[in-house]
Amino acid sequence: MMVTPGKLRSVAYLFSYLNLCMYLIVSVFGGWAINRAIDHGFIIGTGLELSVHISPIVFPMGNAATGVFVLLALIAGVVGAASAIGGILPVRTWNANSLLSAAIIAWALTLLAMGFACKEIELEVRNVCLRTMEGFLIILSATQFLYIIVIYRVASSFVPSR
Repeated sequence: MMVTPGKLRSVAYLFSYLNLCMYLIVSVFGGWAINRAIDHGFIIGTGLELSVHISPIVFPMGNAATGVFVLLALIAGVVGAASAIGGILPVRTWNANSLLSAAIIAWALTLLAMGFACKEIELEVRNVCLRTMEGFLIILSATQFLYIIVIYRVASSFVPSR
């Protein structure tokens, strides 16, 4: 059974909307965590010196990886949502070049945030909202990759009319 470009377009729409919803959820939880940290004040860990390379910011909830994880998750969520929103029109007209590059950038940031999510899981001691954000980022890393594959398959099978 051969998969037609029309069927792949439908799958691309599905992934686009699914990823948009999940990126918005990650952005909301990331914004909540940043807001809570600002309201309760950033705490510099005791016995830690400020480094030139990275600041050891400890959020009032979570563990040592929470600060970097939340910041990267928020950036990945916003870029991923923008990529999905910006990808809806190119999916309809199949201008796959810009769609593919935006999806790859969003996926790279998602993978970066997912790495810190895995570190947070390893360190334990986190609340339900952070666990939710970690789960969504792990799922998003897979669905965004599948979205990229579908876009690439459609773009490679699509021959523009002259």
